[in-house]
Amino acid sequence: MSTTVTQEPLLRLRGFRNLFLAGAVSQLGSQISYVALPLLAVTALGAGAGEVGLLAALGTLTVLLLGLPAGAWVDRVRRRPVMIATDLLRAGALLSVPVAWWGGWLSMGHLYLVAVLVGAGTLLFDVASYSIVPALVGRDRLTAANTLLVGTGAGMDVAGRSTAGVLVQVAGAPVAILLDALSYLWSAAWLRAVPDPRTTAREPDPMGRQIAEGVRFLFGNPILVTALLQGTLVNLAFPLCSVLLPVVLVQQLGHPEWVLGAYLAAGGLGVLAGSSSAHAIGRRLGTGRAAWLTSLVTTPAAFVVPLLSMGGPWVWASAVAWLVLTFRTGLNNVLLVSLRQRVTPDAMLGRMTATMRLLLTGALGAGGLLAAAVGELWGTGPALALGAAVMALSWLPYVRSPLRHQP
Repeated sequence: MSTTVTQEPLLRLRGFRNLFLAGAVSQLGSQISYVALPLLAVTALGAGAGEVGLLAALGTLTVLLLGLPAGAWVDRVRRRPVMIATDLLRAGALLSVPVAWWGGWLSMGHLYLVAVLVGAGTLLFDVASYSIVPALVGRDRLTAANTLLVGTGAGMDVAGRSTAGVLVQVAGAPVAILLDALSYLWSAAWLRAVPDPRTTAREPDPMGRQIAEGVRFLFGNPILVTALLQGTLVNLAFPLCSVLLPVVLVQQLGHPEWVLGAYLAAGGLGVLAGSSSAHAIGRRLGTGRAAWLTSLVTTPAAFVVPLLSMGGPWVWASAVAWLVLTFRTGLNNVLLVSLRQRVTPDAMLGRMTATMRLLLTGALGAGGLLAAAVGELWGTGPALALGAAVMALSWLPYVRSPLRHQP
């Protein structure tokens, strides 16, 4: 006679539930600022393509300075205090923006500093958050947990981005940014009840040695290397296709702010659809096969995105193509993150995550700088076309990789 073990629903696990609730609201606020910050730069400070591109790049380039030490440090300390402290840091940085605007001393330099502080806080928070999930739910439930986390985050993307354009138009960008700051305070409050197990009781090695161990581990694992190469190409392409959208849609084509919000919301819907279906698709096809086939099949959509600059109905055709590409992103965010967590020992999770983030987020920053440079020198159209070309090549790392055969 066989017995069936019924697992407790994930949201009944108090620690995971609190992490989920903390992330859901702060993600909503983050997506509002994702739209509001560049719009504030464009509408209040007259920022051009170069300044908007630099603003997008600074937050991600911060990872190049802090990425490797952040992973080694997170592997040494309790993770909950790190997440709470970085929520408070980001809340304070964002609160300074509406204060400066209402006081009349807001500048691009101020926005650049806020981007750096928010980027640093997000790096440390994400490294700690990804590292604590296996301890909260167990390794056998990582795909289900990440489906819930990423899917809810994508839903907040849709709500935040679609609301942001209207909110900025009605209440102003400073008010929208203020709401994001409050969302980080909400997150910090919920995180207080998240369990915080230690990963090791032994005296840690010197930080330099720990960093080197993390780098060797990542580059010695062909599955992690494939995920890194594929993600680097995608992250280089996405800023080329997206950071100049306020310039193209609002300045050049003359659309109201809500059109920008609707376009970005289409991307959020794609991530939501991809992440929500990732668990089922991965179980049917296998994690690796699902990831590479989806990347291959969605590649043609990349070539439709640059048609945005032609205006008219091409704006909405481009938005649909953007939704298709972000579907792939949502699916990979669940499947590949879960796979990375499964193949990495607990004591190495922080360093693996931080090293991966260093390179992936560095690619985002490089893409933002490249978008700024190409946009200034040759215009927004060539920047969008370059992004499409890089996106179209992003499935190639799977071709001869063992990741394709991972269950």
